Amino acid sequence: MKPSVFEKDISVTSSAIDQMGHVNNVQYLQWVQDIAEAHWTSRSSSDELEKYAWVALEHHIKYHAPGFVDEAITLQTWVEKFEGVKSIRHTKIYRKKDDKILVTAVTHWCLLAMPKGRPLRVPIEILDKF
Repeated sequence: MKPSVFEKDISVTSSAIDQMGHVNNVQYLQWVQDIAEAHWTSRSSSDELEKYAWVALEHHIKYHAPGFVDEAITLQTWVEKFEGVKSIRHTKIYRKKDDKILVTAVTHWCLLAMPKGRPLRVPIEILDKF
């Protein structure tokens, strides 16, 4: 079964630009986290948002091309698979005008049972949503 892709369009603001005149690498990491959170919250009930939280265990980011101020870009994310308490999530960031890939990332996330923050095997009701 092919994973469902979640996406969001944004415009690069001047606050994302570094001293070299292009999008700062740290900004890309923030967008990777932001789109993952937006995907999670879009598919989760208020009860699930209170019961569970995700924490990043590791990020693997590849920078393909620079992005610049005022460019329209698309953030895409999808969950590749779940393994026990973990999920493996992909992110692709590309420029809309030419479909140029700017960044790809793979992030390993761990599900926590709140409020204690203990790792929890991903329940079937969450698996079914992604």
